[in-house]
Amino acid sequence: MRRKFTYFSVFTFMLNVLLCANLHVFAQKTAYVLKGRVIDAKGNPLPGASIKVGTSTMGTLADANGNFTLNLTEPVKLKVSFVSFVTRVVDVSSANKVIDITLSEDAHQLSDVVVVGYGTQKRSDVVGSVTSVPKSRLSGLPATNVLQSLEGAVAGVSITVPSGIPGTQPSTQLRGQNSINASSDPYVVVDGIPLSKTGGSLNDINPNDIASIEILKDPSAVAIYGTNGSNGVILVTTKRGSTGKPVVRYSGSVGLDNIAHLLTPRTGPEYYQKYQDYLSQNKLTNTYPVPNLSEVAAYNAGTTTDWMKEITQQGIYQDHNVSISGGSPDVKYYISGDYLSEKGDIKGYQYQRVSIRSNLDINVTDYLTLGTNIYYANNNYDGGRANLQMASNMSPYGVEYNADGSYKIYPMDPEQLYTNPLLGLTTTAIRRSVNVSGNGFADLKLDAILKGLKYRLNVGYNFVPGRTDNYTGRLANNLVGSGSANNTEYNTYTLENLLLYNRDFGKHHIDFTGLYSQQESNYLSSGASASGFVNDELTFYNLSAGTTPSVTSYASRSARRSQMGRINYSFDSRYLLNFTVRRDGSSVFGANTNKYGWFPVGGIGWNVSNEKFMQNVTTINSLKLRASYGRTGNEAINPYATTTTDGTVRYPFEGAVYTGVLAGTTLGNANLHWETKTGLNIGTDFAVLKNRITGTIDYYNTTTSDLLLYRSLPAISGYNNVLYNIGKVGNKGIEVTLNTRNVDSKDFRWESTIVFAQNKNAIKDLYGDQKSDLGNRWFIGSPISVIYDYKKVGIWQTGEDVSKQDPTAKPGDIKFADTNGDGKITEDDKVILGQTAPKWTGGFTNTFHYKNLSLSVFIQTAQGQMRYNSDLNNIEAQGRANTPAAIGYWTPTNGENFYNSLAYTNSRGYGFPQDASYTRIKDVTLSYVVPQRYLDKIHVSGLTVFASGRNLHTFTNWIGTDPEITQYTRGSGNSGSNQAAFASNSDNNYPLVRTVVLGVTVSLK
Repeated sequence: MRRKFTYFSVFTFMLNVLLCANLHVFAQKTAYVLKGRVIDAKGNPLPGASIKVGTSTMGTLADANGNFTLNLTEPVKLKVSFVSFVTRVVDVSSANKVIDITLSEDAHQLSDVVVVGYGTQKRSDVVGSVTSVPKSRLSGLPATNVLQSLEGAVAGVSITVPSGIPGTQPSTQLRGQNSINASSDPYVVVDGIPLSKTGGSLNDINPNDIASIEILKDPSAVAIYGTNGSNGVILVTTKRGSTGKPVVRYSGSVGLDNIAHLLTPRTGPEYYQKYQDYLSQNKLTNTYPVPNLSEVAAYNAGTTTDWMKEITQQGIYQDHNVSISGGSPDVKYYISGDYLSEKGDIKGYQYQRVSIRSNLDINVTDYLTLGTNIYYANNNYDGGRANLQMASNMSPYGVEYNADGSYKIYPMDPEQLYTNPLLGLTTTAIRRSVNVSGNGFADLKLDAILKGLKYRLNVGYNFVPGRTDNYTGRLANNLVGSGSANNTEYNTYTLENLLLYNRDFGKHHIDFTGLYSQQESNYLSSGASASGFVNDELTFYNLSAGTTPSVTSYASRSARRSQMGRINYSFDSRYLLNFTVRRDGSSVFGANTNKYGWFPVGGIGWNVSNEKFMQNVTTINSLKLRASYGRTGNEAINPYATTTTDGTVRYPFEGAVYTGVLAGTTLGNANLHWETKTGLNIGTDFAVLKNRITGTIDYYNTTTSDLLLYRSLPAISGYNNVLYNIGKVGNKGIEVTLNTRNVDSKDFRWESTIVFAQNKNAIKDLYGDQKSDLGNRWFIGSPISVIYDYKKVGIWQTGEDVSKQDPTAKPGDIKFADTNGDGKITEDDKVILGQTAPKWTGGFTNTFHYKNLSLSVFIQTAQGQMRYNSDLNNIEAQGRANTPAAIGYWTPTNGENFYNSLAYTNSRGYGFPQDASYTRIKDVTLSYVVPQRYLDKIHVSGLTVFASGRNLHTFTNWIGTDPEITQYTRGSGNSGSNQAAFASNSDNNYPLVRTVVLGVTVSLK
């Protein structure tokens, strides 16, 4: 018994040891629970991201907040991937209870599926030039318009911000200027419905709502939009809901605006010295030490007014956005609201936008899907405004206020050309617009009829009313008071019927799109104005109280009808073929011509890297060659331009006033038809060294013929001109985009993007005779917009002999080159000095990631352009007003060879052109994604904090506030009426602003 007990005891002991060991091992394998979150570089969740465990079949998908949970038994490698992002392999172990995994955008895969208009396509199958805007450019930057974030970031897209005024709409061109008189703006489509030609703009679209932007540039890509796409197409897709729990997200930023570079006027002593030099150089005398009597008291007292300080204020930028998205497998929703406010750096300037969006998708049945896209935007630019240009001309000894505290109308009295720059603040001004857009779609699968067949109906409506009211009273130098009230209204309807077929037959893939669409645009404007008010109390709210009222109104209607067919074919993802033909009809054309035009386009592509002979070429991961050729059209004219219209005139007769008819300025032409653009595009897409270097190269050559140009008519006809289809313009250029992953380690990554674009624009013909038009400055073989002027070679110095070349010149005058060698300076010496459009543009982005910290630096450049510099053309101000301290002048003692003397009169009307090339640190963004392990404690699914700056510094030789902004040129050639307009126009030369913001993005569980 005792021995048995011993055996039993030993057996029991060994069994317990084995069980404990196994339980210990088992406990180790089951206690390992990993919680993680997949996000992009800005902390935005990536719902649906794939997380796979090593080489096993185990894995999961991230939820709507980017979160996931895994039960693991040992240290493993996680393979994390998401469409359009670089796949990452992450080591995890039991030490990692909570982990954040940040994915970077893959510029080569951006995107595996790309929006191409009326559908999507695999990036590898696209034969046209289609650029997907990096998602990093769509959020987190202090921009009121998404185009501001794209400037310099996309090859071939020229974006110019003409002013720093809050809410300014940037101007955009794709691949150069295609027409002389017609607009070269690209066609903008939002969620499949046109935004262009509706009265709205991208100012109405909240950048936080944008999911993606594709830019279509070549004939194959834009052909599906026919005449609307002749200048390129910008496709905007907004965010939509996804299956899962509701995701509430707040994104907000607040920061400061400051004028990036301000030309400071001369101080009191500098202003005094300039005036003394002016008197000396012009051999004049004055009983006062300063130009005007009203300045003497301040001069004697030694007191000055800082006019720049008086008209400026601290600019403030803020944007607050809240969205909620989610849904079930059958109903998905995305709802957002946004408030944006920008207080200008110059008093009176401001911009506010309130926008609301609702996107809804409903799977009614397994074959029917319905959806809606509704948004509302309210833009407000209200307020009277101070005048920067007037402030720069004010004497530091000028008197700002009257004795009663009101603004003194003429601070430099008796000088009356320059008025008080603050007078605009006393005016009442309303500038508002609203954009209400509603569109819906229905997708009907017709697999019961033919597998892969689908019908889609798109219906869209845009209502864009606008209001501009203004009253200028006695405090603003209008002694009788004048007011106006103007209203505009756009109503646009879009109806599109689409038949789509998508099917694979073995190695063959066919994608067909058929379209029948109709659009109608209605425009109405009405206005009333009056002057001669008893007082300023009622402003524009009772215009009938004025003694000289007038009323205007206008209405127009235009309609378009289109049919289109597109077929895409690919064999084994190697050989690609695209053919599109579109027939467009427009009501704007004349009765004697066909209102319809046919526009065919074809494209081919070859995925070289998919060939068998490339399988062993490991250095090349992807290589595609593509080409397209075709024709598109452009309406190019407004409604009723083909008809002869007369104006009205009121005249007295026998004691009564009658209304008569007066010939207008332009004679109608019923033979007008489309401008036609024919283009070739050759390109390649590539990826090498395990996708570490990816890129795109495109060459294009286009010709726009049958340009709509004005021909002059003899005065006896009663009309000044008539429109004709005549002339040709060409554009050719090259575009390069290069993306590199320079460093890709566990904790540190460094990526770069380089874009380069060169465009050569040239007039090929004007009136059919190969002759240039000197009056309009249009020259055969040169760009449309050129600088044609005298060539400045310096300044005439004391002792130089001017008699042979320029007998009327005196020391201190500008010295011009005798370009034709006839020994004298005449109009014949003018030459083409340069072009106003850049010869080439570029952008360089570097993004650095260290764990949860990201830094992005973007540098933009525009080179080879020339512009007239109004800051150098201050002839009237030489002895009458102040000028910028940075702009010098010639004296007999300093020998200045760039700036002219204060006695120079500019009798030849020289425009003072200057090189406007620049390189700019466009924006810098630093962001930090808070680790999830800290957020779980406060039930927050995502938190990102960031700081961002825009227009931080500009490198340029330009003398002035900024080489990019539009300038109003003041000069001796300006008429009195132009000077008056200049004085009243407070928008003149508003400089570029530097913005720095702090922001946060929060997602709630």
